[in-house]
Amino acid sequence: MSMQSASSILSTPAAAEAARSTSAAPAATTIAVTLPLTAEDQARADLYALAARLLLAPPDATLLAGLACADPIMATGGDHALEDAWEKLVLASSVMDAAAVAEEFEGLFISSGTPALNPYGSLYLSGFMNDTPLAELRADLAGFGIGRVRGAFESEDHLGALCETMRVLIAGGPGIRRQPLDVQKTFFEARIGRWYARCLADMANAEGANFYRLVAAFASALLAIEAEAFAVEDGIDD
Repeated sequence: MSMQSASSILSTPAAAEAARSTSAAPAATTIAVTLPLTAEDQARADLYALAARLLLAPPDATLLAGLACADPIMATGGDHALEDAWEKLVLASSVMDAAAVAEEFEGLFISSGTPALNPYGSLYLSGFMNDTPLAELRADLAGFGIGRVRGAFESEDHLGALCETMRVLIAGGPGIRRQPLDVQKTFFEARIGRWYARCLADMANAEGANFYRLVAAFASALLAIEAEAFAVEDGIDD
């Protein structure tokens, strides 16, 4: 399945975009990586890349066509939420018109006044846009060598941008090292885990949400699996 690169708002020391196509191999960097990504981590990175792409911009006809013919996700445990959400997203992609999805996206996320949906961590965590949580996030990103693309409209605490960041932490990027699981866990729990569920519930229940109701279900299932996996990791470490 071929996916377009996420509409990145992040930059690295060696590239303007941190996100890559979900089907491409990890981009070459000047930092040697001893071991390749495991299949599990590659799949995680790919799913994060797709979530970022869909949350930051509406899919075009090429991306919808790629989703429409995507293979199913097979659940390995008792929770089938991601498998079911993926199946519904794939089915919807086979019948949705790109122009209609773009119109839906604009109605939900873009407005001359206050948009219906504002998927920003600072707003959900503090009640205000561009508040302390965003400043703290920027400090984290600077430590990884990640900055904001000049002229980018969205701030770094947009949920789509945070999915991009998780992809980079898992898979690495131009000039950026892959991060160990404990670093991924710390970042996820501090910058995503405390608010993503409320945000995606708002998206799923928003008036006018059709395709993006399914995007919300997909992203929610993905992030819930990540949260559960990190919680299990906590138990192992104790």
